[in-house]
Amino acid sequence: MNSEQSMVSVLIAGGGPVGLTLALELASRQVPCMLVERFVESTRFPKMDITNARSMELFRRLGVADALRKVAVPEDNVFDVAWITTLTGHELHRFRYPSVTQARGRIREQNDGSQPAEPAMRVSQVVIEPELKRMLLDSKQVDARFGVALESFMQDEKGVTAIVRNVDTGVAETIRCAYLVGCDGGSSRVREILDIPLSGTPRIGQRYMVHFRSQALDVLQPRGVTWHNQSLRGTIIAQDDKETWTLQTGIPGFRDVAPEGVDPHKLLKAIAGTEFDYEILLTSAWTPHLLLADAYGAGRVFMAGDAIHQVNPTGGYGMNTGIGDAVDLGWKLAAVHHGFASPGLLKSYDAERRPVGRRNMEGSKAHTAARVKVAAMYQANEVMLFDSTSNGDAVRAAVGSKIALHGNAENESWGIEWGYCYADSPVICPDDGFIQNDTLRYIPTTTPGTRLPCVYLADGRCLFYLLGPWFTLLVFGNANASAFVDAAARRGMPLRILPIDEVRLIEIYERKMVLVRPDQHVAWRGNSVQDADAVLARGLGWQNV
Repeated sequence: MNSEQSMVSVLIAGGGPVGLTLALELASRQVPCMLVERFVESTRFPKMDITNARSMELFRRLGVADALRKVAVPEDNVFDVAWITTLTGHELHRFRYPSVTQARGRIREQNDGSQPAEPAMRVSQVVIEPELKRMLLDSKQVDARFGVALESFMQDEKGVTAIVRNVDTGVAETIRCAYLVGCDGGSSRVREILDIPLSGTPRIGQRYMVHFRSQALDVLQPRGVTWHNQSLRGTIIAQDDKETWTLQTGIPGFRDVAPEGVDPHKLLKAIAGTEFDYEILLTSAWTPHLLLADAYGAGRVFMAGDAIHQVNPTGGYGMNTGIGDAVDLGWKLAAVHHGFASPGLLKSYDAERRPVGRRNMEGSKAHTAARVKVAAMYQANEVMLFDSTSNGDAVRAAVGSKIALHGNAENESWGIEWGYCYADSPVICPDDGFIQNDTLRYIPTTTPGTRLPCVYLADGRCLFYLLGPWFTLLVFGNANASAFVDAAARRGMPLRILPIDEVRLIEIYERKMVLVRPDQHVAWRGNSVQDADAVLARGLGWQNV
């Protein structure tokens, strides 16, 4: 039985972190939307355990960063990654990474635009998803319906008509919306209906997860707080550094052993190197992919998150890339909804985010290959790594040195995390500025399309926290911003003018005027402007210049 048709501006299918972030983004911009999610409860699976610095910058914009940090790992806990023989055996090498508290100090000290505004955050998706959901349910702009699944949709020139169905009662409802966004995961119903294929490499391996509870810190963290303990036998992830842990590993002989035949107790004993007390919360066999959708949407229907890109967890580019998708698409949908942007602005979503998805997929692939090389070092020396003599000590030292030289790019690729550039976007005003391709290093620049470098001003204020909710024009020195003020007023476009009188910052920001979008990316820069209206017309999708 069908009820009466409901009307909404944006319908979001999928209530994971990406769908929740998109809904919060729209709500913060006073766009009425509906979110439907077929599951009533949040995920029980710890799908990710790092919210990177760029995602935390974006969460800060939404005003939810502090709430998320309260449920995360304590801010004084480090992010160290160790390669070991077993937990109770030998440590071959440790990559040391600062805690949130230490990272904040470094950001303040190295105040040259090369640092993020926010440190990364250690938190499991099992924890972050319910917190985002709680904040969403407090919003008056969002009609959030859990236990309701998207069934089908059809679109026309003026909107989208979708059918959603209550999973328990079977009651269907027709939803009429201006736009539909599928944040509905790897098996996306939205992508299936649009008939958009995924390209890349499916099933790159067979993995097995054991999520468990234990307070045996003498076994699980014998050398102090360690985020990841990695070995040939898998990776132990400290979810809270207290009692919740995850083992991610391959299935030994998986071609001959069905997942249901795996003994998780043997896997835990093998990586621990001893017996210890624990309670298994859940186990799961799963298969990673390296896949990218051939398009990020069609017409009035878009997709975000795992629906359009699926990567191996190495590097943490799954959910974090999806958060970037949600913010990019969210502010554009809102600008169109409020009428000062053209629907043509939405065409830039694919042009901006799909290259990022491809780059991050390649980054994940490279990190996976790096792990394979380290595994080969282990395998070539496996017997001697466990040898208790001085010969064993020498081999362990040699392998540890090789691992140190090999590096740990999956946790140090700042170029991937916040150095990406929307260079080919049709709504960016390009110039001849530097575009970095280094995936490891981040070099601060205001080349149009890049994320704005962030600094602390002389009075102690963080520049990112001074940006307006919509467009912001940074004005240095005596630059004349009146043309932008007038052009924005004519278009009804919200514009904050942010004057900055610090000569030292000109070297970092490179021009006297820098136009910043709502997502903190540079739309235009210059020492003067010939046609401010044309700049805004391009940035809002009305025309190309």
